[in-house]
Amino acid sequence: MTPDARATPPTDAATSARFKKQKRRDTKPEVALRKELHRAGLRYFVDKAPLEGMRRRADVVFPRRRVAVYVDGCFWHSCPVHATHPRNNAQWWADKLAANVARDRDTDRRLDEAGWTVVRIWEHEDPAVAAVRVTEAVRPGA
Repeated sequence: MTPDARATPPTDAATSARFKKQKRRDTKPEVALRKELHRAGLRYFVDKAPLEGMRRRADVVFPRRRVAVYVDGCFWHSCPVHATHPRNNAQWWADKLAANVARDRDTDRRLDEAGWTVVRIWEHEDPAVAAVRVTEAVRPGA
């Protein structure tokens, strides 16, 4: 993100207010996934930093198994299938979304280097199918 990108507001006041109302945790896709994981007998932490001192929080964390799960929104994380690109203030949004993706990759790298498994789920994925992927990461070979 360019230094000037933060100085320019992302869009008009009404749109900005709408974005501020969006949940940071407990979104519908997260809750649906957690219900499936709980149904599978898994217990986990919610909205927790996997590593001490790491300001980035995972949506679901299995600390003993060192598995961090992120449920990524298609807009905010530039889903290859459903990503959209706002026309208002297009460069600001392009920089913002590119920075989100870069931060995701950096998070994955840092956790991998610390011996963690990262599971990324897109918000559009079927929660039952996603739960199987998470279960396989938490219980390898089960």
